[in-house]
Amino acid sequence: MIQTGAAAALHVAVIIGSTREGRVGDSVGRWLMARIRRRAEIEPTTIDLADFEFPFHYPCEPTEQMLDLTARIGVAEAFVIVTPVYNRSFPASLKQAIDYAYDEWRAKPVGIVAYGYRSEGLYAMEHLRTVFGELHTAMMRSNVSIDLLDGGFEETHRSRDAEGLGLQVESLLDQLTWWGLALRDGRAARPYVS
Repeated sequence: MIQTGAAAALHVAVIIGSTREGRVGDSVGRWLMARIRRRAEIEPTTIDLADFEFPFHYPCEPTEQMLDLTARIGVAEAFVIVTPVYNRSFPASLKQAIDYAYDEWRAKPVGIVAYGYRSEGLYAMEHLRTVFGELHTAMMRSNVSIDLLDGGFEETHRSRDAEGLGLQVESLLDQLTWWGLALRDGRAARPYVS
C-alpha cells in the first residue's frame, strides 16, 4: 500500500507505450527507471503495455487485463510516458490503454520521454499533450526528446548527447515531483471538479 502525506515518496508509473517486436521502448524505459531510482522522493513502477493482452474490440464489460491496467493507473500519483513516433503520432497500443481509464488520470502530472528519427519524438509529444489535456492532467513543460538517427538508443545515451539527455530527465523529474506532491495535497484537500 502506498503511503500518503508529505513524507511519502511520490508513486510514479513509467508507461512503456510501444508493443512492437524489436522496439526500443523497453531499453529507454530501463534507462529511465535507473535514473528515477536515484531519487529518494520517487517510488517508481513500470507499466509495460507489451505485458498486457487487450481485446481488439472494446468489450461491453472490461476484461481483467483492462481492470488491472486501470487500477494501476488509479494508484499512481504521476506518470512518465515512454513513446516512439509512429507515422507522426504515438502508437495505437498507447491510445487504447489511455482510453481504458478516465477519472484515474485526473489531476495528476504527466511527463513524456519520446524517441524517433530526426523528429526526436516531438510529433508524438504534441498529440499526447492534446489527449492528456482532455483527461484533465497537468502536462509537464520539460520533457525528454531522443533522436535515434545516429545509431539507435544504446549509442545515443552513451554518446555526446548523454549529458544533455540526463539534464532533460532531471528537469522533467524535478517538475513531475513538484506537481505530483502539490496535486496529491490538492486531491486530499478537496475532490477534483471537472
